[in-house]
Amino acid sequence: MAQKDTMLHLFAGGCSGTVGAIVTCPLEVLKTRLQSSGLTLRPVLQVQLGTLNGTGVIRPGTVTPGVLQVLRSILQNEGPRSLFRGLGPNLVGVAPSRAVYFAAYSKSKEVLNGVFVPNSGKVHMCSAGTAAFVTNTLMNPIWMVKTRMQLEKKARGEKRMNALQCAHYVYKTEGIRGFYRGLTASYAGISETIICFVIYETLKKHVEKSQFTSPNSGKGKGASDFLGLMIAAAFSKGCASCIAYPHEVVRTRLREEGSKYKYFFQTLRMIAAEEGYAAFYRGLVPQLIRQIPNTAIVLATYELLIYLMRDSALKPV
Repeated sequence: MAQKDTMLHLFAGGCSGTVGAIVTCPLEVLKTRLQSSGLTLRPVLQVQLGTLNGTGVIRPGTVTPGVLQVLRSILQNEGPRSLFRGLGPNLVGVAPSRAVYFAAYSKSKEVLNGVFVPNSGKVHMCSAGTAAFVTNTLMNPIWMVKTRMQLEKKARGEKRMNALQCAHYVYKTEGIRGFYRGLTASYAGISETIICFVIYETLKKHVEKSQFTSPNSGKGKGASDFLGLMIAAAFSKGCASCIAYPHEVVRTRLREEGSKYKYFFQTLRMIAAEEGYAAFYRGLVPQLIRQIPNTAIVLATYELLIYLMRDSALKPV
């Protein structure tokens, strides 16, 4: 029964992750481009007033292009297909990564419920952290290839590397270690997963409590219940992304080809010194636009599949 339950979580997690990845791929590409150090900054003139002799000092500065400007640049110079760069490894990786994540989360929660107070905040935090650690360690090579493909800039008609060619190039130029660039930043990003799931599980309890106290509580879950779970997932991910977002920028910088960024804390210091603290939030808007609906779709699809498959398994043949 335990093995069957694990397979159930693997299947539901894989399906839900695939749906979310396809729908939100263009936003993933925009976010990655905005996070990159290769983003072309627009020069402007900044006027500093209030000098000793009463005159202004004009000095050059830069402004980060907005989401729409980056989108327009990609469409004009590279074509619409570039908005789906990295979808191949994303689809290859997202199903197993979501499957591994949800299976590890479910198994960890099952084990930790016997150690701590069942379904407490501590159980949810430890389960989410364990699942994220396992998933990041196993899936980092695939996400590394995806990021490299999304950062590759080719004009219309120029031949682009596919996932296998990109993986071969990374191995040829950087060896096995190249596939694990950005892993430390991914580990730092476990905090985002923990925050997200703690908030989500808390809100989920309220949704389920309202379900049991509603007049139709004996009829099982309805559309309004899954809508409630989607809203809970969206709110949870929005909060977690805003708090933990800087690790995403650091991870992208570490994965750039020929990057001057080598280690997590060194990258943090360099970005802060060279670009200011605002640079840690470049790409946050497309990230939120992508991640909030994506997480809502993934978690609601996952909960729906678990509910339907368990319900069908309990029905007499």
